[in-house]
Amino acid sequence: MKRLHYVEPIVAIYAFSSFMIFPLVQQYVYRRLWQDLTNSSYPVSDNSSRCAPTNGSNQTSQHEEVQRAASLFSLYTELFSMIPSLIVTLIVVAYSDQRGRKITIILPLIGSLVYTLSFLAVSFFELNLYLLIVASFVSSLFGGIMTMLGGCFSYIADMCEDGKQKTVRMAGVDMVIGLLSGVASISTGYFLRAAGFNWPFLTSAIFQLVNLLYTIFFLAESRVVENPTAEVSRGMAMKKLLKGIQQIFVGGNRNRNGLLGLLITIFSLYTFADMGGLSMITLYELNEPLCWSEILIGYGSALSTTVFITSFAGVSLLSRCLPDVVVVLIGMLSLSSGLVFVAFAKTTLMMFLFRIPMMLAVMPFPVMRSMMSKVISKSDQGALFACVAFMESLSSNIGLAVFSSVYATTVAWYPGFTFLLAASLCIIPIMMLSLVNLFKEEESRETEPLLSGDRTISPDDAPIA
Repeated sequence: MKRLHYVEPIVAIYAFSSFMIFPLVQQYVYRRLWQDLTNSSYPVSDNSSRCAPTNGSNQTSQHEEVQRAASLFSLYTELFSMIPSLIVTLIVVAYSDQRGRKITIILPLIGSLVYTLSFLAVSFFELNLYLLIVASFVSSLFGGIMTMLGGCFSYIADMCEDGKQKTVRMAGVDMVIGLLSGVASISTGYFLRAAGFNWPFLTSAIFQLVNLLYTIFFLAESRVVENPTAEVSRGMAMKKLLKGIQQIFVGGNRNRNGLLGLLITIFSLYTFADMGGLSMITLYELNEPLCWSEILIGYGSALSTTVFITSFAGVSLLSRCLPDVVVVLIGMLSLSSGLVFVAFAKTTLMMFLFRIPMMLAVMPFPVMRSMMSKVISKSDQGALFACVAFMESLSSNIGLAVFSSVYATTVAWYPGFTFLLAASLCIIPIMMLSLVNLFKEEESRETEPLLSGDRTISPDDAPIA
């Protein structure tokens, strides 16, 4: 049977199945906490975005109490799942340089299936809500979305020879995420209203099972490893793994190493601000004065995912005529302006419109991945994307934990503070971008060109016999 060399279908199905339930997770937790804390049923409204006018002060107090509890629940979930996911991401994606990329995709798909089935069980049998934290911890032992994306980007790096092709195809992965997650998000609200929580969770689990079967039986391995049946001791395998990670930071000249470290730092800081700030959007929409219904939340989530499509178009067009650094700068400015906008959004119209200034906010991610990939040789792509996925996962989890805590503290006096904080933090990576040009100016004085992906192969790079 002929195997395929495309990871885009995997990303597409994963995005659809994940974003089918992603808007539901916070809503489910929010409703369960509302019932537990207020001893009353959750108020279900029509498509209106306004809170019920009755019992104004009492309802406001209830909203604030549930908002704090929901944000702290999110904080605990991230803290329990962060460390296992980080360790698995670093080890598995780096190990793919020796044993192929498919394992980096298969493991997180299994973890995602376990997580979704756990949500289905808690919802169907009305089990203790805090079992979801245990489920999150167990699923993190298989890695997470960053593990899978690290494997997918390593796969693409294996398949692409041209730098521009690599940039566009990596941006295409982000676009696929946006397109399919948008389709899923816009239908989620109607699905929830028509069938409750159980059927969306079950449907998502079915899609994830199909995705897993496609990866196992139809996806070809992109990295053919010599001597795959050779016996390798665990000690030698771990030594090779650590050597590969070390090599990407010390294998080149001082200028190349400095540029790589700078790019990873900028990437991590931007991820922290982006993921941390945007993670509170759903809770903000559930809070007063918006009080969005599940229908409006679905529309909002779908509209947000169009940012991936517009960012892909931006990368495809702007990368033809502008330097990579300028494309990244435009994307960062787009995110910060959108976050400032949402911080002052108090009406449904403004909450929909804040996506307009953010339409290019995803551009920095594929462009910077491509820039880092060009620095490193093909034999070390897995180690590179292991480190990138590790830092992205670390930044995302810390961002979610920090901003959940900040939101719980500030929701009573100014819910929009978290978005202003995230916008302010974008200034740091923006300022650091100027240093990239300094390294590029040094390029002509170095014998090894930067962003070329070429380096001398040392004896330590030889395959394990």
